[in-house]
Amino acid sequence: MEKAKKIKLFIGLFYLVAICIFLYFFFSNFSLQELTSYDFIRENRSYFFELKNSNLFLLSVIFLVLTILWVFPFLGFGSPVALLGGFIFGKWIGTLLVVFGLSIGATFIYLFGNYFLKEFIREKFLSKFKNLEQKFKKSEFIYLLIYRFIGGIPWQLSCLLPTVFNVKVNNFFFATLIGIIPQIFLAVSIGSGLEKVIDQNSEVPEITDIIFSADIYLPILAFFGLILISIFLRKIFYKD
Repeated sequence: MEKAKKIKLFIGLFYLVAICIFLYFFFSNFSLQELTSYDFIRENRSYFFELKNSNLFLLSVIFLVLTILWVFPFLGFGSPVALLGGFIFGKWIGTLLVVFGLSIGATFIYLFGNYFLKEFIREKFLSKFKNLEQKFKKSEFIYLLIYRFIGGIPWQLSCLLPTVFNVKVNNFFFATLIGIIPQIFLAVSIGSGLEKVIDQNSEVPEITDIIFSADIYLPILAFFGLILISIFLRKIFYKD
């Protein structure tokens, strides 16, 4: 127990220091006014577009590595990186890179939790999710796949919770890889739609122009539909 507390303290301090260092160097190069400027966004969109055309492979590798680091050790969640992936790479390549990056990062979190935090997580959460233990024993991969698809648990905790059920690493990775595709594809599609709106407007577009763009409202509607389906499935999946 004492060991788990020390590990948690170390992770928290490391995360805080890493974020502070990143913010310091980031804002040393860019001001807040620049970041909120529409011209700044358009210029960087053009920069990434040219870089993608000249060296797609290198940019993809860099983005993949940064996505993995975003998830572990920085414990970031999927939405921001999915929107950015769609903005830079478009729907298909963006989805591929984000899904692989998040899955690899999530697997690292799982491995870390399985090695260092297993007893702590079991003590805190086993009683709450006891009903899932029997389900995972019946068909580990299938229930992991459903677990990943329906969500409903904070991303970091959802990566750590399966340590309680002793799931295999390869099952965790592939269930995550497949299970997160629908929501990541929709989030990436929104990012890709935003890129198209910015490309078509030299001046700041009206909010209605953004919302009523088919590239934006269609994935948003599909995303809300997916949420409703997920809520329905959660009631069945997490039922005692």
